[in-house]
Amino acid sequence: MMGAMSQTITSPASVVPEPDPQLLQRAASVRQAAMALGQCSDAERRAAVEAMATALEAASEEILEANRADLAAAAADGLASALVARLKLDGLKLAGAIAGVRQVAALADPLGRRQLHTELDEGLVLERVTVPLGVVGVIFEARPDAVMQIASLAVRAGNGALLKGGREAGRSCRAIVAALHRGLAGTTVAPGCLELLTSREESLGLLRLDGLVDLIIPRGSNALVRFIQDNTRIPVLGHADGICHLYVDRAAEPAQALRIAIDSKTQYPAACNAIETLLLHREVASIFLAEAIPAFTAAGVELRGDPVACALGVSHAAGPGAWDTEYSDLILNVKVVADLEEALEHVRRHGSRHTDAIATTDPVAADRFLRAVDSAGVFLNCSTRFADGNRYGFGAEVGISTQTLPPRGPVGLEGLVTYRYRLRGEGHVVADYADGSRRFRHRSLPL
Repeated sequence: MMGAMSQTITSPASVVPEPDPQLLQRAASVRQAAMALGQCSDAERRAAVEAMATALEAASEEILEANRADLAAAAADGLASALVARLKLDGLKLAGAIAGVRQVAALADPLGRRQLHTELDEGLVLERVTVPLGVVGVIFEARPDAVMQIASLAVRAGNGALLKGGREAGRSCRAIVAALHRGLAGTTVAPGCLELLTSREESLGLLRLDGLVDLIIPRGSNALVRFIQDNTRIPVLGHADGICHLYVDRAAEPAQALRIAIDSKTQYPAACNAIETLLLHREVASIFLAEAIPAFTAAGVELRGDPVACALGVSHAAGPGAWDTEYSDLILNVKVVADLEEALEHVRRHGSRHTDAIATTDPVAADRFLRAVDSAGVFLNCSTRFADGNRYGFGAEVGISTQTLPPRGPVGLEGLVTYRYRLRGEGHVVADYADGSRRFRHRSLPL
């Protein structure tokens, strides 16, 4: 499984072999299908995604049966609990994923949007218009629902996709992609725009498909993401860590803050937007922990504290490296800080720029936190679990990006489009402007 690969390997040429001819041919076929897809109308792409949702519904029992087989194999192999949680696809989760596909179909067309419209001179007009990226390669661990999310977003945005799931989700992924192909078969969109890769050799070869693949999106462990970032020349969109924080300020409303903390940790602890560290202002730490310790214990959470938190009742000490660990499990660090500034410094030093939150009724503290924390998501008085493309109204997400450059945070359709400059003239040449016989107007026109 790719998640177990070493993070210390940095040379693509020495580690990742050239893709075999068969993979090159498959990738070229996906690119050709993607070029045709990019020329489809909004209505055609919308209908194709709707047909994908309908096909998934029709194949629901087939998909769930495949997933049950994957779960049984995972149990026999002793797969980590966090991966098992991501692998599991029950009826409710599948229905939610299909609803997300339908929501993607209903989204506004991301293509052909004019972002800039300028008359450089009479008869010389410049515009910037959104266009598809081309082909995306997606490598993920355990998450079969990622196939549905990314396939729907890719098709809606006019892109082809090479999808590589972990072997632990192999049966589920094959059943899902088979359903997607059946759905597309009755539309103007070629099923060949979506291709499932199944072997480790293919996933390694994918990293060398620069020229055929325009973007790689990893969704999985720190080790998986780091390996991909270190071993491809193709741009990578994603995040390596999900070390999220909740800071409970001295002006927090205790009951509300505790509810937020419980949800941020326990609603889905394997998610990358679950908190790993709870920061408590020293003036409220004692009162807050008196209620929080039994509440977290009842929820099955093991608390690990700094010396001050342990003195206030946290039973386990936070070990070396605790503040930099993504548990993806029912384990939560607790640290008592002197004030907001110490909390900000802790987040700066140990956060992964994913999602961090503050609980407070003080508008000054809230504003300071929201401005100072350089994360993709910075929240006030709400759970970090809201950092999700579906909850943001994107229908689905291709992943979460923690980089500074856009796209950032949960990435929906906007992360799968780029833009093109189009310049229309009437025989204009630069020499006329260089010698001063003509001058630029640079007049903005309506978008």
